[in-house]
Amino acid sequence: MVINQRLQLASIILAIAGFVDASYLVWIKISQNKALCFIGAGDCFSVNNSKYSEWFGIPVALFGALAYLTIFTILFFERRNDFFEENGSLLVFGLTLVGVIYSAYLTYIEIAVLRTICPFCVISAITMFLTFVLSIFRLTRSQAI
Repeated sequence: MVINQRLQLASIILAIAGFVDASYLVWIKISQNKALCFIGAGDCFSVNNSKYSEWFGIPVALFGALAYLTIFTILFFERRNDFFEENGSLLVFGLTLVGVIYSAYLTYIEIAVLRTICPFCVISAITMFLTFVLSIFRLTRSQAI
């Protein structure tokens, strides 16, 4: 049980970090403040203002922030709610699977199409990937119980 709690805590920490990172990208997008991108550390401003940074006029980073918030909420309520206790591991796995696939697509766009990297986008992709890996461990442990 201790391992499950540690996996859950690590997942919560990653969800919070991902939420903060994605929220920062939303702030950059809304404020249009190029200085927030830490000049010289990639080109987050160009990436965050490309045509790929929005979906139906909504910043992609906002979807990321909402995904991380949803993951956090599920994890938070796992030990407090029967539905989330029963289904939380599978829900987090599904959300992070979609997140990893979409992050891989966006990373491809950065490298192959835009030919520049947004360090905050890379942080989000890594955070989502690590959360996905933890979700696999959590899912397999919950199925074994």
